[in-house]
Amino acid sequence: AKAANVPIIVAVNKMDKPTANPDRVMQELTEYGLVPEAWGGETIFVPISALTGEGLDNLLEMILLVCEVEEYKANPNRNAIGTVIEAQLDKGRGSVATLLVQNGTLRIGDPIVVGNTFGRVRAMVNDVGRRVKEVGPSAPVEITGLNDVPQAGDRFVVFGDEKTARQVGEIRSSQAVQAQRSEKARVSLDTLFEHMKQGEMKDLNLIIKADVQGSVEALAAALQKLDVEGVNVRIIHTGVGAINESDITLAAASNGIVIGFNVRPDTNAKRAADSEKVDIRLHRIIYKVIEEIESAMKGMLDPVYAEKVIGQAEVRQTFKVSKIGTIAGSYVTDGKITRDSGVRLIRDGIVIFEGQIDALKRFKDDAKEVAQGYECGITIKNFNDLREGDVVEAYIMEEVER
Repeated sequence: AKAANVPIIVAVNKMDKPTANPDRVMQELTEYGLVPEAWGGETIFVPISALTGEGLDNLLEMILLVCEVEEYKANPNRNAIGTVIEAQLDKGRGSVATLLVQNGTLRIGDPIVVGNTFGRVRAMVNDVGRRVKEVGPSAPVEITGLNDVPQAGDRFVVFGDEKTARQVGEIRSSQAVQAQRSEKARVSLDTLFEHMKQGEMKDLNLIIKADVQGSVEALAAALQKLDVEGVNVRIIHTGVGAINESDITLAAASNGIVIGFNVRPDTNAKRAADSEKVDIRLHRIIYKVIEEIESAMKGMLDPVYAEKVIGQAEVRQTFKVSKIGTIAGSYVTDGKITRDSGVRLIRDGIVIFEGQIDALKRFKDDAKEVAQGYECGITIKNFNDLREGDVVEAYIMEEVER
């Protein structure tokens, strides 16, 4: 927001909590240049509670005040433009989109292009459920009449005639298909050499995340020394901690690969990587990272076994038993945990240990596997430093065709 020079209003939530401390929030945000008006700055802070509704009226007043000071204006005497808030496919009404009109006036019968779809506004319902014939700036409205379901965040534009709207919609739809095809061609280590042979790549963009800064620096230095004709290693971002969604977004934008050393992707990062077709490579030994990258650059990757995560369990209680060690009383939160799977212990997004399960039990009975939604006891071979809140991740190795 600051980079875009957008006014910022800070809503300090959860004021209904006995431990609420808005002064601490204001103090921490001053480190980012957000100095409260009460302290001589320019940032508006509004204490609120989403649970009780406290402060929401004041928040709305502050938004209107900022709009007045900034002199935001819209022209109602033009074709409407705005943004999709949400959209869905209704069995009875077809494609239904909720729009925010940001400029102009939207009317029944208007030819409209919304994202990669188009149509003619057939019906409109305002925010209180009443049918309306036109809607002006700053108003939300639900419309029908589109030929497909747009995406939240898509922009919409009203055109003067349906023929033009149809042409623009069809062009956008075609461009979206082409974009999807190009996404399928996103680079990975498995396809790297093919991209190089076709002259499509001169730089191999890498994002490096590791458990400690020393590992980041050592890995970056080693990778930048790789010398393979036809491609340069370009490290565009490094960081310490779990792989997050912003790392995936950066990799997608730069057509890069994410290298994780002793760290794991969080849930949002996994989802984003699947959606954006971003290649994530996870390692625990530096020379194996170097070896894999160099082999990919030379087109000499051997057939490999890929890791498949089959489940996760959260450690909720620990028990120390003599001659056995530490037993992790755990709850399987995803997939399943099997007796013969490999496991790694993750603490705050960092891999602490990797090994094998020593024993897996349901109550006092041995178990071959424990499914999601069930509790179990886990001991790990040669490892006893289990703590509440740790995550036990189970995986198997599967052969992957290149």
